[in-house]
Amino acid sequence: MEFIAEELDDYVCAHTTEENELLAKINRETHLEVMQPRMLSGHFQGRVLSTFSKMIQPKRILEIGTYTGYSALCLAEGLTEAGKLITIDVNEELESRVRFYFDASDFKSKIDYRIGDAMKIIPEIDEEFDIVFIDADKLNYVNYYHLVFPKVRVGGYIIADNVLWSGKVTDETKKDKDTELLRIYNLLNQEDKRVENVLFPIRDGLMVARKIMA
Repeated sequence: MEFIAEELDDYVCAHTTEENELLAKINRETHLEVMQPRMLSGHFQGRVLSTFSKMIQPKRILEIGTYTGYSALCLAEGLTEAGKLITIDVNEELESRVRFYFDASDFKSKIDYRIGDAMKIIPEIDEEFDIVFIDADKLNYVNYYHLVFPKVRVGGYIIADNVLWSGKVTDETKKDKDTELLRIYNLLNQEDKRVENVLFPIRDGLMVARKIMA
């Protein structure tokens, strides 16, 4: 995921607001104690998500893929006073760790953390969302998009992580299912006339789609 020179990336991070004490703790402990720490949004991308959320000032956020809770806490920073974030993850093994982090945050009362299959949970949610953040199994990205689209308000955003997939999406020799489905997801966003979109080459790629019509 090193898309820019290391010294430039260091410079960018050095000129980005630092993560708070709890986020730094999550960052550190995830890298030391949890498998696949690469899945963590991390300092720079976390501040990007926080900035997006503060600009949008969402009342409702849906996150698909909690991991260790870092991105949820970053997104929660922009919630309105009565706002709520629902985050879904299938990994029961991380539940106690994540609940500990959420309980230690300023957003404990605003976060609804659910364990289970997002494909089954989402249809049961009767909410209209200002932001949906997709950062889960890549094979279901297209399915998640279609599932959440009716639940996103016009003017709301669908943000998907890992859409560059370490650059594999541009390599025609890469034919694995994850890569192929991420190409399909990116093309879907580009061709869907109901959204306007921009693909940010931030870390592993963020596709940001703004819903402009139902």
